[in-house]
Amino acid sequence: MDKKKLFVAMVVLAATVAWSGVSLAANPPGFDDNEIRIGQWGPQTGPAAPWGSVARGSKLLFDIVNEEGGINGRKIKYFIRDDMYNPAQTSAVVKELVERQGVFAFVGGVGSATGMAVKDYLAQNKIVWVGPSAADDNFIKPLNPYLFAVYPLYKDEASILAKYIVENLKSKKIAILYQNDAYGKDGLDGAKDRLATYRMQFVAEISVEPTEKDLGSQILRLKNSGADTVLMYVGPTTAAIALKTSANVGFKPQWVSSDTLSDYPLMFKITGGLWEGVITGAFGDIPTSTTNKYVVKYREAAKRLAPQERWGTFYMAGLLFADPIVDALKKAGRNLSTESLLKALNSVKGHQTLGPPVTWSEKQHQGTDSVMIQKCGPNGSYIELQGWTKNDLATWNK
Repeated sequence: MDKKKLFVAMVVLAATVAWSGVSLAANPPGFDDNEIRIGQWGPQTGPAAPWGSVARGSKLLFDIVNEEGGINGRKIKYFIRDDMYNPAQTSAVVKELVERQGVFAFVGGVGSATGMAVKDYLAQNKIVWVGPSAADDNFIKPLNPYLFAVYPLYKDEASILAKYIVENLKSKKIAILYQNDAYGKDGLDGAKDRLATYRMQFVAEISVEPTEKDLGSQILRLKNSGADTVLMYVGPTTAAIALKTSANVGFKPQWVSSDTLSDYPLMFKITGGLWEGVITGAFGDIPTSTTNKYVVKYREAAKRLAPQERWGTFYMAGLLFADPIVDALKKAGRNLSTESLLKALNSVKGHQTLGPPVTWSEKQHQGTDSVMIQKCGPNGSYIELQGWTKNDLATWNK
């Protein structure tokens, strides 16, 4: 082959590789003698921006770790990227962090669709991902050796909530308002499975698109169904619109929601106080707790290290999702590698700080199926109704 043809062939090959997303050069190493590089994506702007505090909460944990001397002689270098809750943007920022910044592992990451957009890419590059900030069972089925879930599955949570609605609230006519995506449909399925054990069905199953602003028709259908309780699997903006629309038409059911709306001060504010009395699941302890020593420690540290942040459910969740990898990195020792970290993660048993006990093994990477049940009190305060509760219908661990 002459030089001209060889050059053309090399250009074509490079273009093909670039288009396919495969890097010609090896990714930078994820750590050195002085630092471990960890990343997270999250919506710092856009419609899901209230959930962006998850990524900033993880930063607080890493700042505390570094302040206390790091992990086995290494400090954590932490990267946050704004993906605007857009899967295409998630793919772009994750690729940049892996291939240019040399991130060793990821924590958190808000969203089912955003996580699914990068799940396979991270596994192909042997990048450990701990604590996705979403509860999609596609993250754990089939088993992904590099992905470790902390968040209880939406299906499990919905089953626990439906049981509470029937047995504790004694509701007879239950309806559901759910987002038309994987998150909402998982909530629908989990609750329906539980209701079936009582030979009950929803009196209304109403879907809503995440971007809808006018819920007049949906709320009218809920009202006409005669529902005394409405279970919600929707986003913050949709929930606020639903409660305000219901108040305008005189529809006053008992609202019960997924833990995604368990930031009571936030929801109390954006609903104009209508959130008082709403019952939700909860994936973390009460943020105002004075008995959980970890909540107390991190809350006080936030006042000093991140005074600009509002201490609340989602900010605290950032610590909750990242905490297990800190524990595992310590156990992995100074001789750090992806393999040593995986070994440490696969041996986690009953690890508990801010949330439910977390257990992983080589065959099981869904850490828990337990949630709390809480209620919004006056001025967005927290009232615990039920402590950590497992889903007795769970199938992921059987």
